[in-house]
Amino acid sequence: MAYPSASGRSLRARESPEPAPPLDPITLRDLLRVAAAPDFDRWQDQVRRTGGCSDPIHLTGWTLTKDRTTGESLHHYSTEAEPGGRLRVACGNRRASRCPSCAWTYAGDTYHLIRAGLAGDDRRDVPSTVRGHPRVFATLTAPSFGPVHNRPDRGTCRCGTRHATDDAVLGTALDPRTYDYAAAVLFNNHSGGLWMRFTTRLRREIAARAGLTQRELKDSARVSYGKVAEFQKRGAVHFHAVIRIDGSAGPGTPPPSWATVALLTDAIHAASTHGYTSVSVPAADGQPARTFRWGAQLDVRPVKAFGDGSDITEQAVASYVAKYATKAAENTGTLDRRIGELDELDRHRVPDHARRLIEACKLLDPLYPDRRLWAWAHMLGFRGHFSSKSRHYSTTLGELRAARAEFRAAQERVSLGLDDREPDTVLVLGDWQYAGHGHTPGESALAATIARTLQLNRETARDELPAQLALEGAAA
Repeated sequence: MAYPSASGRSLRARESPEPAPPLDPITLRDLLRVAAAPDFDRWQDQVRRTGGCSDPIHLTGWTLTKDRTTGESLHHYSTEAEPGGRLRVACGNRRASRCPSCAWTYAGDTYHLIRAGLAGDDRRDVPSTVRGHPRVFATLTAPSFGPVHNRPDRGTCRCGTRHATDDAVLGTALDPRTYDYAAAVLFNNHSGGLWMRFTTRLRREIAARAGLTQRELKDSARVSYGKVAEFQKRGAVHFHAVIRIDGSAGPGTPPPSWATVALLTDAIHAASTHGYTSVSVPAADGQPARTFRWGAQLDVRPVKAFGDGSDITEQAVASYVAKYATKAAENTGTLDRRIGELDELDRHRVPDHARRLIEACKLLDPLYPDRRLWAWAHMLGFRGHFSSKSRHYSTTLGELRAARAEFRAAQERVSLGLDDREPDTVLVLGDWQYAGHGHTPGESALAATIARTLQLNRETARDELPAQLALEGAAA
C-alpha cells in the first residue's frame, strides 16, 4: 500500500534504486537452480503476492469451497501442486531492517491511519470536516543524560569539531565516564508511563483554560491523538504526536467554540512541564531514586490542511509518522532482535555507545525485575508500542488489514467465478500447517529483485498523488 512522501519530489528528480550487491558463487548457483525449475513462474507469482517478503511463512494444507445448501464442491485447493509443496505468505514484520516489503505495507497502513485523522475518510467514519478542528503536531523529547557529540546550528560541537551529518560519533557521549547510561535506559523503559501521565494532565489543562471541570470537558469536547516513537542517535526515545480537539462524540462532531489551536498549544506546553507529568523510579542497590520528566526541547506546530509554505501539512505529518513506525533502535547500532548473551555484541560489532546502554540494561535488570530491562535491551530498555492512538482518533490498523483481506477475497471470488453467489451460501473448509519460513540464498536474491521492482512501481504511483491531492483540496 503506497503512501505519499513529504518531499513532493517528482519521479524524474528521484534517485534510482540502489543496485543489488554482487552475488557470491553459492547464491548464484542457487539462483540459477531456482530460475531453471519448471515451477519458477508459480514461485514468482507467490513471491509477488507477498510483496517480495524477505522472510515468508511457509504453509501446507488445503481448502475446499462448497455450496452450503446443495453440498456441491465449487473449488478445491491444495499446496501439493505448489513449488516445494508449500504456500508462501508474507511475514508481516513491521521493521524495515527485517523485511522492507512488509514494513512498507505497515507504513502505508500507518500513513492512512494518521492522515484519516487529519483530512478525514468517509470509509472510516471520519468526515472531512475534521480538517477544521484544532490539531497540532507535537514532539516531546527525552531529558539530558550528559553531553553528546552534536551539530549545533552555530559553531562547532563541544569537542571542538564541526561534525559531518553522517559522522558515526554523533549522539555518542562526550565523556562516557560521566554519561548516565542507567538513567537513559530507565527513561526509555518508563517513557510509556510518562506519556500516559502527559495525556491525563493535558485534558486537565484544556479544561482549566476553557473554564470547565473534568466532567464538563467530557460533555463538550474530546481530545484524540495518534503518536509514534523515534529513537534519537543518543539512544533516547521521544514521541511525535498528532493531537486534536473534537466535539464530545469524536471527529464527527464539531469542537466547541473555545477550542482553538492556540489554546491546545498552550495546554500542551503546560502539561508537559507540570509536576504531575513525571515518573518516579525508586532507589535500588547502588542506584539513586530518580524522577523523569520530558526534556526541555518541546516542539508544537499547527497542522495545515493544504499548506502555507511550511512543511507541517497533513501529507507531510502522515508521511513522517509512517516513516518512523517501521523503525526501532537500529539507527543507534543496536540489534533488531532480542539479545541472548553479551558476547553477541562482539560478533555483531555493536558500537560502544549502544553497547554501554545494553550493558546498563543487563546491570539494572535484577534491580528492577518487573521492568524486564534485559528482555528489552535490544530496544535500549523501551518496552512500549512504537505507534499507538486514542480510541476515537481515526480507524485502526486491524480495520485496514481487514479491508485489505476482504478486497483480496473479493478478487479471489471473481477469479473462481463465485462472485455471483451470496457469501452466506458458500462454505469454506480448510486445514493449514506451519512448515517453516524464509528463502534459500538464491530465492532471497530473486525476492529482493521482485521487491525492488514493486517498490519502484509504488513510488511511481505515489509521486502522482500530491498533484491529485492538491487539486482535490482546491476543489473542496
